[in-house]
Formats: sequence, C-alpha cells, structure tokens
Amino acid sequence: MPSNRMSPEEVNARALAGEPIIFVDTRNPQAWGGSDQKIPHAIRATADTVESLTGQVDQDATIITYCT
Repeated sequence: MPSNRMSPEEVNARALAGEPIIFVDTRNPQAWGGSDQKIPHAIRATADTVESLTGQVDQDATIITYCT
C-alpha cells in the first residue's frame, strides 16, 4: 500500500473540495483514552491491523492514518 504524507492544510483543502476521506486513529489505547482531541467518526485500529481495513472501507476514499 503506497504511503504519502499530507499536511493538515492539504487534508482540509481536500475535505472541503468534497474528496472522500477516511481517518484511522492508530493511537494506543492509553494515548487515545487520555486525549481530548478525537476526530469524529474516525476508525480506531492498531498500527498492526490498519492494513486489514482496506477491504472494509470505500476504495475510492483517501485513507489517512494518524497517531501520537
């Protein structure tokens, strides 16, 4: 699976342009639980299982993973 980095500004511009984007939060449970910053509707997955999501999400969407 190819991987590219995007700035928050680029992600925002793509979202505002209507591009389908799926956010995947790969933070560990402690980091996720201790954070007050969570993207609504983001999928939670560990870094080891994120690739298994590709068959379960819109293949036309840009998938953005993030962690701490």
